[in-house]
Amino acid sequence: MDLIRNCTGVEVSKIELEDKKWYVVHAFSGMEKSVALDLQERIEREGMEKSFGEILVPVEEVVEIRKGQKSISERRFFPGYVLVEMSMNEQTWHLVKNTNKVTGFVGGSSSKPSPISQAEVNKIMAQMKEGVEKPRPKVLFETGEIVRVKEGPFADFNGNVEEVNYEKNRMRVSVTIFGRSTPVELEFGQVEKL
Repeated sequence: MDLIRNCTGVEVSKIELEDKKWYVVHAFSGMEKSVALDLQERIEREGMEKSFGEILVPVEEVVEIRKGQKSISERRFFPGYVLVEMSMNEQTWHLVKNTNKVTGFVGGSSSKPSPISQAEVNKIMAQMKEGVEKPRPKVLFETGEIVRVKEGPFADFNGNVEEVNYEKNRMRVSVTIFGRSTPVELEFGQVEKL
């Protein structure tokens, strides 16, 4: 029999994992990681590791530039939601439902939640992987958008975004100076959206 480890390190058979489906749990916004940890602790305390697989808080890394310093932080894809892989039965339903800061399941009826499809889970996992490998900027800019320059010699000028380079975290902005339009290369941290 093929054995693999689930998120708690317990070896389970592939047959046991095939019985599990992914469910979306609604939690208090901002408390997703706390809910995931509480769930994990409750599962271990109740000895229900075989009924649960992974518990995910879908996040991506975002790059923020403040005062010239690049910092990476996490942004949740679905604020207020946690994904739980589990075998749905009365005991597992009660364990999740009675966890602190959980308001219930999403989809289906309150007593019989509907799982999400494996295709949706795969899409979320791919987004998470992409976000870790290639962090996105916290603020997204579009060509044609009007921005205000915050720093440098063109501070307090408004300009039109002509080109955005996410690889270098830079953009070309057309700023009007003395009645003439002048293209200026700026970092994302030097501008703000209007």
